[in-house]
Amino acid sequence: MSILGLTLILITIWGLAYGSARSIVWILVPPVLLVSLQLAGLLSGPVAAPLWLLYAGFLFFYLMPEQRQAWITRPLLKAFRKVMPAMSDTEKEALNAGNVWWDGELFSGQPDWRHLLRHPSCRLTAREQAFIDGPVQELCDKLDDWEITHKEQDLPEEVWQFIKDAGLFGMIIPESYGGLGFSAYAHSQAVMKIASRSVTAAVTVMVPNSLGPAKLLMHYGTDEQKSQYLNGLATGEEIPCFALTGPKAGSDAGAIPDRGVITYDEYEGEETLGIRLEFDKRYITLAPIATLIGLAFKLEDPEHLVSDETYPGITVALIPSNTEGVSIGQRHMPLNLPFQNGPITGKDVFIPLDWVIGGRDGIGHGWRMLVECLSEGRGISLPALSTGAGKQASRYTGAYAAVRSQFGTPIGEFEGVEEALARIAGLTYQMDAARKLTLSALDDGESPSVISAIVKYHLTERYRQVINDAMDVQGGSGICLGPDNLMGRAYQAIPIAITVEGANILTRSMIIFGQGAIRCHPYVLKEFDAAENPDPKTALKSFDEALFSHVGFVLTNFARTFWLGITHGRLSESPVDGPAKRYFQRLNWMASAFALTADMALMTLGGSLKRKERLSARLGDMLSELYIASATLKRFHEEGMQTADLPLMQWAMDESLYRIQHALRALLRNLPVRPLAWMLRLLIFPTGLPFYKPTDALDHQVTRLILRPGEARDRLTHGIYLTDLMTQRIAQLEQALTAVTDAAPIEKTLLRARRAGQLNARDEDSAIEEAISLGILTHSDQEKIVKARQLRNQVIQVNSFEGLSEDVTEKRKTGDKVSLLDRLGVA
Repeated sequence: MSILGLTLILITIWGLAYGSARSIVWILVPPVLLVSLQLAGLLSGPVAAPLWLLYAGFLFFYLMPEQRQAWITRPLLKAFRKVMPAMSDTEKEALNAGNVWWDGELFSGQPDWRHLLRHPSCRLTAREQAFIDGPVQELCDKLDDWEITHKEQDLPEEVWQFIKDAGLFGMIIPESYGGLGFSAYAHSQAVMKIASRSVTAAVTVMVPNSLGPAKLLMHYGTDEQKSQYLNGLATGEEIPCFALTGPKAGSDAGAIPDRGVITYDEYEGEETLGIRLEFDKRYITLAPIATLIGLAFKLEDPEHLVSDETYPGITVALIPSNTEGVSIGQRHMPLNLPFQNGPITGKDVFIPLDWVIGGRDGIGHGWRMLVECLSEGRGISLPALSTGAGKQASRYTGAYAAVRSQFGTPIGEFEGVEEALARIAGLTYQMDAARKLTLSALDDGESPSVISAIVKYHLTERYRQVINDAMDVQGGSGICLGPDNLMGRAYQAIPIAITVEGANILTRSMIIFGQGAIRCHPYVLKEFDAAENPDPKTALKSFDEALFSHVGFVLTNFARTFWLGITHGRLSESPVDGPAKRYFQRLNWMASAFALTADMALMTLGGSLKRKERLSARLGDMLSELYIASATLKRFHEEGMQTADLPLMQWAMDESLYRIQHALRALLRNLPVRPLAWMLRLLIFPTGLPFYKPTDALDHQVTRLILRPGEARDRLTHGIYLTDLMTQRIAQLEQALTAVTDAAPIEKTLLRARRAGQLNARDEDSAIEEAISLGILTHSDQEKIVKARQLRNQVIQVNSFEGLSEDVTEKRKTGDKVSLLDRLGVA
């Protein structure tokens, strides 16, 4: 009978842990349970005695905090201090940048789905919508990306002026300073639409509205600095750039060697307290044409003229580009995408102290300024550009696959092509969902630094995947550049998006989980703060509180993970019924598994996890996919759970769940503590691995959505540039898709008639005439087939160019070397 009693005790403990029972419940329930079991004869005295001793010990340490802290907490605090990773000042500032939002819910292992679904969705104001439909559309109409990238190597002067006049450089600047004062969502929509027309133009517009002088001034500038510069930045009178990266400091921006020394010197005829600078920067977008430079450098004050510290730290200043000693004007050429980008150097440059952003109060606070602004900026521009590329591929390549035929069948109907098209559409659905959820947080006043890293990395990587797939489907039409190639420049731009604002390898392996584990975990940051507290008494008390709360947290996730693993989450809570219900329940399971696994890795590896970058990356992958899956379900819900969109939602969720499982398996295979890995594997997946990549049947359903006109296709690709001008390949594709879709059933009727032997004519035109004479087709049917055929022939053509110009011919006669650019007629 004691076995039954022990089983009941274990079930009770599991239930208390699963339900996150309060301390008073843990105190009252065990004695009541033990007495009841003994009275019922289910627990013998010899078995009950050690259980009562355990309970007495638990009660003693709970009621006697001083003894608990002295005997348990103090040794653990000492051990914790030995294994906790050392953090530099720049790392601490990065950790404190921004705030925690939905990422904190995911780290809890028990996300509040109703809170997520209640969160406001993205909406444009009437004024913002008018701007997207008006000036942004007009700008896109003016852009000829082939002329920009291949011939002019720059935006035309007319376009530069239009961008300035329309206020596109001042979308984030408040109206009180002459800007547009737009939301993050409006900013993103504008960049996305422009990017779908020209990456060069999109980068030109997005940089002044991202990390740069305007944003830094708005957050940290003095009133005088705001009045001096913001109006000019809003109108384009001032062209900004931001100089951070240099030859010796790229991703490790905290190691910048650029130096400024506080000293007195003459400025405009007067002795002035200022900074003498030496700097060497590169890869600076808009640098060749900039009039105002935001410069990051390390400040020194050897004479302690303004600070008690000899090395106050990284500082940011605004420097007019015509300042003596500043040299700009040369250009880099990033993969033949000619947005203005180049190096900046400064030799013996003297600037007044009030050019520091924030004045004297801004001295030494540059790194905090940068990471806080970056946590917002990288959640807007690059996700917008990446999502725009996904929408391009979904709409344009989907249409091409429906129109282009091989072996008498649209290529989009081949199963191999379907796989690529489904991936394009499904990943685009995820990208837009994650983009919008992040923007809604930013517009609600949040500044989620970890989430911004997630969307930067995962959306640019999905951008890479969808464009690679699109190029596979497009074949020769994708690789032959020219005015009619809608994918080529997006393909060339991939490495740029991957590299900027935090290189992707670094972001995945060191930032997402490395920063998230400390910042987003309910208790780890509290434990770190306690361990670093110089007051021994306060440190011990704070660590005690955080530690035992953390223990309860781990027990809860242990109990939840096991139960959810056995049931596959079926009995867990979901905020909705219908087709999304099971996905919410599966995410409950995976969120709990992630929280438990993260804690186990932190506890067993300690500070060494910082150096185990691949383990950290896999934990980051789990967190990221949980976020993207959350965004997917929210999108499906807020768009009214459209039946037509159901395959997209299912594909996106199946893909994310499989990726979570894949990351978890890889993590467990490589955990150094093997018994722990085996235990976690059994605990999380007690019945085996449950998740698979989307099925072939689901791929087929998703592909159908982008192979024909429809509301689902329009929702998926909403926000990119479209036009009715038939001189543009975009309009030609849309017309061809409509015509081919209309003609498809007619062509099937004609094919059936030929196979049935009703038609004797061999060529297609004669067969159509014969079918009309037999009443199988009508003249209207004939017109539809002819129209579809003409438009199909138009859109499958690729651009070609004269092989030799007169200059090339002359060079060959004289034996001079003929370059590729010569052959293409490019000066």
